Amino acid sequence: MIEVRPLTLEFNGVRLEPLAPHHADGLRAAAADGELWNLRVTSVPTPQDTERYVEAGLTMNNRQAFAVVDAASDTVIGTTSYHDIVPEIDRVEIGYTWYAKRVQRSHVNTSCKLMLLAHAFDTLGCAVVGLRTDCENFASQAAIARLGARRDGVLRHHALRRDGTVRDTVMFSILRAEWPQVRAGLQARLAHHAGAVAC
Repeated sequence: MIEVRPLTLEFNGVRLEPLAPHHADGLRAAAADGELWNLRVTSVPTPQDTERYVEAGLTMNNRQAFAVVDAASDTVIGTTSYHDIVPEIDRVEIGYTWYAKRVQRSHVNTSCKLMLLAHAFDTLGCAVVGLRTDCENFASQAAIARLGARRDGVLRHHALRRDGTVRDTVMFSILRAEWPQVRAGLQARLAHHAGAVAC
């Protein structure tokens, strides 16, 4: 049975550290890069809601939230989480993920996913890792598919958006048996990113 504990992971110039109240200012600045709170299909906090967003990340059951930090500058560039943790079936999901606009489509997301998936499968012993996104967030769906995750289906009328509308949620997953191939694909992608270090 898996047991998810707070920990810090670092790889390829990116550090994942347990989310804490002192990260609020950094998250506020990261969200301001692109005014990400205006995107309807994400959960990025507005500047005035950032402390409340961090508090929710710290108090939500079955969630381990991380600040994503640029290791060279020690600057917060986003956030991600393990969530919907089900120890009885060795399952976690990766989500609540967003990054400052300047690091989107860079090595950052691939590096984060490689760290989180490696820890989930190789250290925790997960049987499956799930990922989910808004049915209208086509960029996120494409990014998850590029990871090598399989699309499981759609949960209709599943979750409330910030604007009061109700979204359908697209579910993806990676099984333990699929992890070696997914890992190889992520490592190959990182090798092609400009400035990425050797895997």
